[in-house]
Amino acid sequence: MANNAGIIRRPSDRGLFLAAAIGFPLLVLIGFSRSYYFSSFFGGSAVPNGLVHFHGVVMSLWVAFFATQIALVRTKNTKLHMTLGMVGIGLAALVVAVAFATAYDSHIVRQTAPPGMHPYGFMLIALSDLLLFIVFFGSAILFRKRPTEHKALMLMTAINFMPASVVRLPFIPEQTMILWAYGIPDLVALSCLVWFSIKHRKINKVFAAAVLLLIVSQPVRIILTGSQTWIDFVSWVVQ
Repeated sequence: MANNAGIIRRPSDRGLFLAAAIGFPLLVLIGFSRSYYFSSFFGGSAVPNGLVHFHGVVMSLWVAFFATQIALVRTKNTKLHMTLGMVGIGLAALVVAVAFATAYDSHIVRQTAPPGMHPYGFMLIALSDLLLFIVFFGSAILFRKRPTEHKALMLMTAINFMPASVVRLPFIPEQTMILWAYGIPDLVALSCLVWFSIKHRKINKVFAAAVLLLIVSQPVRIILTGSQTWIDFVSWVVQ
C-alpha cells in the first residue's frame, strides 16, 4: 500500500489525441473527396494547375505526419517521434511556402473567391490561416520539452486547418458557410480545452491562449476581408 501511494499517476491524454489522429484525417478526406481526392468519381472539375495539385500533396503529407506523430507517442516510439519532428519543421516550412504560392495564384492571379467575396479580400483568410499555423507550430517547437503544451499546440495546428474541410462538407449550406467554417473548429477547440482542463484539474494557460487567439482572430478576419482599405492595399502591392 505504501508503494502504491507513492506512485504519481499523470493524467492521460491518449483518448483525446487518438480521436484527433483519426478525426482530422477523416474530416480532410471527406471534405476534399468531391473536389480533390475522388473528384473523378463525382464529376468534379479538374485541378486548375500543377501548383494546386502540389499543394494538395503537401497538405496531405502534413495530415499524415500529424497522425503518425500521435501514433508514435502512443506506441512509445519517442525517439522516432523526435527524429520525425525535425523532418516536420521542414515539412511545415514547405506547407507555408506552397500554401502561400497557391493562395496567391488562386486569389490574385486567377481571381477566384466564394460568391459575394472579393478575391483580394478572401486572400486574407488564407494568409490568416498560415500566420496562425506559424504561431501554433512555432510555439509547439518552442515548448517541445514541455509535453503538455507541445501536444496542445500541435492539436491547435490541426484545428486551425479545419475550416477548409468543413466548408466542403456536402451538408454545409452556402448561406451560412462562414458560421460553420468557424463555429465547428471553435466548438472543437473549446471542447478540447475543457476536456484538457478537467483531465489535468487546471486550465493550461498556453492552451487557453491559443484557443483565445484562434477565436478572437475570426471576427477580425471577417471585418478586414470586406474592408475596402485591405482590398486597396492588396491592389497596390500587386501592381
